[in-house]
Amino acid sequence: MSNITAQMVKELRDRTGAGMMECKKALVESEGNMDKAIETMRKAGQAKADKKSSRIAAEGVVTLVMKDGYANMIEINCETDFVAKDENFLEFVKVISDASIDSYKENLEDFMNSKNASGKTIEETRLELVSKIGENVKIRRIKSIDGKDSYLGHYMHGSKIGVVVTLEKENDELAKDICMHVAAMKPSALNANDISKNDLEKEREIYMAQAKESGKPENIIQKMVDGKIKKYISEVTLVDQTFVKDNDITISELLKKNDNNVLSFHRMEVGEGIEKKDENFADEVMAQIKK
Repeated sequence: MSNITAQMVKELRDRTGAGMMECKKALVESEGNMDKAIETMRKAGQAKADKKSSRIAAEGVVTLVMKDGYANMIEINCETDFVAKDENFLEFVKVISDASIDSYKENLEDFMNSKNASGKTIEETRLELVSKIGENVKIRRIKSIDGKDSYLGHYMHGSKIGVVVTLEKENDELAKDICMHVAAMKPSALNANDISKNDLEKEREIYMAQAKESGKPENIIQKMVDGKIKKYISEVTLVDQTFVKDNDITISELLKKNDNNVLSFHRMEVGEGIEKKDENFADEVMAQIKK
């Protein structure tokens, strides 16, 4: 115990990012052997990482990487916005982005077991990061877009929203405008044909129930419902939405004006669909201090 100096504890803390007491205990157990202490802590750290896997990871970043006509959009989550800006987390994001373009083959589990440039698997790298920063980190999803036979446009709104659009013909300005529109207006379908029959039927049932409350005749009720369905389609389909930069035209009219077509669009936003913790800023700061 007397051979374990404060300097040794500091060095081990710097190298592992772990707490002082954990470092001291590992050094005592390894009789002052730094490498053995690190190995012990890595094993313990990975065990802790597994326990953290149940925590809600609803913050994080969306990252985008493009190569040879392909694009990958990736959502990588953590627990707090503090960690989303941490250099260790951002380095992990870069590693994942670089590895995904060659190693991701539409199966996230296989990708997690693939090796990155360091020779470690993606999962091993993730577990090491979790141990170091003390927060759960997850690669939630990856969307691969094939744009070899079309034109790929993209837009990143900070690090929280990513959009990729495939156009029939190359047009940088048009692609950027449509990407920014998708980021802002969140269309859920390209056109009316892309809306599922179940979604349309569900909306129709809701509108029908609302209209019947009016007590109007059946033929009037049907017209009311049809009108609401038409409005619903115009709100959720990209081509029917009003262009966010010019409220006098729709996206369909914008495309016609530029003699082009949208073949597909993909939008990804950090944390969408995840139930987030109800935590205020002060609590978040205190949580970080305690760690």
